[in-house]
Amino acid sequence: MNKFFQLPGRRTARALMAALTAGLVGLSGLMVTACGGGGVVPTTGVQARTLSPEFTSRKAVAYSPFRSDNRDTETITAAMIREDLALLKTGGFTLLRIFDSSDAVAKLLLQTIRDDKLDFKVMLGVYVASGNTTFSDAEVDRGIALAKAYPDIVLAVSVGNETMVSWSFNKIDPAQMKTYISRVRDAITQPVTTDDNWAFWAAAPNSILDVVDFAAVHTYALADSVFTPGSWDWQQTGVAANQRAAAMMSAALGKTRADFTAVRSYLDDKGFKNMPIVIGETGWKAVASGGETFRAHPVNQKMFVDGLASWMAGSTAKPTSIVYFEAFDEPWKGGDDKWGLFDVNRKARYVIQNLYPSSQWAAGSYTTADALYYVPATGNGTVTASRYSVYAEATTAGEARPTETPLWVGWNSPATAYAGEITSSSASTDAGHSLEITPSPESWGWGMIAALQTSAEDLSQFATAGNLNFSIRTTYPGSIEVGFLTGTVTEGSAYDVYMTLAPGQYGYQNDGAWHTVSIPISAITPHGAMAFGMTDPSKSKLDMSKVTNPFVIADRYAVTGKSANANVRVPLQVDAVYWSK
Repeated sequence: MNKFFQLPGRRTARALMAALTAGLVGLSGLMVTACGGGGVVPTTGVQARTLSPEFTSRKAVAYSPFRSDNRDTETITAAMIREDLALLKTGGFTLLRIFDSSDAVAKLLLQTIRDDKLDFKVMLGVYVASGNTTFSDAEVDRGIALAKAYPDIVLAVSVGNETMVSWSFNKIDPAQMKTYISRVRDAITQPVTTDDNWAFWAAAPNSILDVVDFAAVHTYALADSVFTPGSWDWQQTGVAANQRAAAMMSAALGKTRADFTAVRSYLDDKGFKNMPIVIGETGWKAVASGGETFRAHPVNQKMFVDGLASWMAGSTAKPTSIVYFEAFDEPWKGGDDKWGLFDVNRKARYVIQNLYPSSQWAAGSYTTADALYYVPATGNGTVTASRYSVYAEATTAGEARPTETPLWVGWNSPATAYAGEITSSSASTDAGHSLEITPSPESWGWGMIAALQTSAEDLSQFATAGNLNFSIRTTYPGSIEVGFLTGTVTEGSAYDVYMTLAPGQYGYQNDGAWHTVSIPISAITPHGAMAFGMTDPSKSKLDMSKVTNPFVIADRYAVTGKSANANVRVPLQVDAVYWSK
């Protein structure tokens, strides 16, 4: 598609991810032969259950069968599952991690494996939901029933997915998680765990460690390069350009190993030296969909997976097994899509093409030289074009586009809003695709930006005679805020430049139909103010030569007149965002 944008991933999303291998040699290298088994759990004296040799020797991959951009309305069939399993079997991926115990997916998958006598084993998921004990209790019951009904197929059970890490979008207290895990473990015979981010496992309380048989750890160097960019040096600017891709991928694997080591050291110090660690999710995107500019590419994906295989083949300090996230792309995930070993059309990506005939390959021919690496932005200079398009499918003669692909990301962490690309109605002024922005507000409201991560644009020529334009369709109640931002937080110069927009102003309506909004820049700039956290007015001031967020949409309740904790979550579809003069 031709939209000029990037979307942030939902790290659990950012529910989310899972992990394993690739390349014929690389994928084979990730088949671990060591057996799991935690020994006696120190505090309770409960005998830990040993992971089956079949769990530790099979190539593992996270699997979801969804193919559409709306999983809630998609019907999964046995024929779809059979097609997927045939592909995975050819590549030798015969241990599947799934994320829930639903009838629609989990039960159907297990029935298909048994009915067709397929050589697959499963790490069953039990998806528990924050604040919804009715759903969670029923899901626990379903998981127990499936583990009992398919003991020859279900090798292990994981209760919860990224529920306790600090940034979880489905946060559940460890005491409640202990209850869910214990209920499952007390009712079945398989080893039991919970899947969570490495940062949780590196500080996990004994209340959780005492009730699991192994640690299922998530580590995502790629996602961390977007959400916590200082956590490792992905840009590698100190390395020559012709060596930078290799240096970046080596550093990514170093970050992965460091995450594992942090968990291993913590468990050892807590007296759990025999507790196995499984990497429950890790991976690398083949296509940038959530701000991974200069990083996500089929060759980089293969470099990462091959590096995992080398780690598993040559090191004594390694996990018991690795589950690759994920088998197939899932468009419903929006900015968290494109991790797949296969694309959504079930075509094998470069990372595993040596396992399949060329008729089953995804489009594109690559060599190692095609790997992406960071190139510092040089900037456009002063934008002199009459149109500067931030997000638009149609191209306009003579227009300018941002120096780098904007990252659409919500304010704060966890984010207070999420953006996903959806198919647009023909009524849109830029029909084809649009962004659906879904608020996930805090007590004060929410915000979403189109951010330039490494550059700033000189849009000074739009200051006096320019307009900010966009199309919007929503039934969002009351007023919203729109505008842009100049300067940067790191330099102490960030300056908010946005105004309140009420229905009926500048073409905006919230009646559920598409409308075109056009606001003079000169009408927005008088509302500017120092950005949150800025303290020096000599730095934090309007600077149209340094626009770093060329579009902002938000709702701070105190500004728009809503009450605190209004919790408005009505989505807004946005399209054709551009500056004009």
